[in-house]
Amino acid sequence: MRVISGKARGTKLNTIEEKSTRPTLDRVKESLFNIIQSKVADSNVLDLFAGSGALGIESLSRNANIAYFCEKNHEAVKAIRQNLERTNLLDRAVIVNSDYQECLKKLKEQFDLIFIDPPYKDDIAVKAVDIIINNNILRKDGIIIIETDEIERELLEIKSIENVRVIDQRKYGRAHLIFLKEEN
Repeated sequence: MRVISGKARGTKLNTIEEKSTRPTLDRVKESLFNIIQSKVADSNVLDLFAGSGALGIESLSRNANIAYFCEKNHEAVKAIRQNLERTNLLDRAVIVNSDYQECLKKLKEQFDLIFIDPPYKDDIAVKAVDIIINNNILRKDGIIIIETDEIERELLEIKSIENVRVIDQRKYGRAHLIFLKEEN
């Protein structure tokens, strides 16, 4: 896994070998950032379920202002810190070593881009979206991106959240990306 573009382009990233983390494939990450490229520069980013931190680091490499990395796994947090040091992006990063619910409830900031990439079989992405919307964590015109392999279930559950709409969805092999906006 590597940084695809920007200041840290080509830098290889550490990952951890554990079932609770699953890195976003480079081809999925490249497609994702091609879709959101105009939104990344000068943005505030939240990488929820950060794993190795690849999505937040890619954002920082492409000139995001700041990225928050939320990850409860201690080994993954170490990998995130190493990756941020390796890419020289640590000065624009905040690492939060906690459960996603605890992290979201403590945040006082608002974000332009929020990546939600939980372990595939955990039924928590839509719960995270609900907390984000209820706690006013997404900025006006911000985007939430969910990576999942349970597209039908996720889309059905998203419809139950008031003021949220799906603006795009893409499929890359087993991975599906769902793009959400809050309707104001």
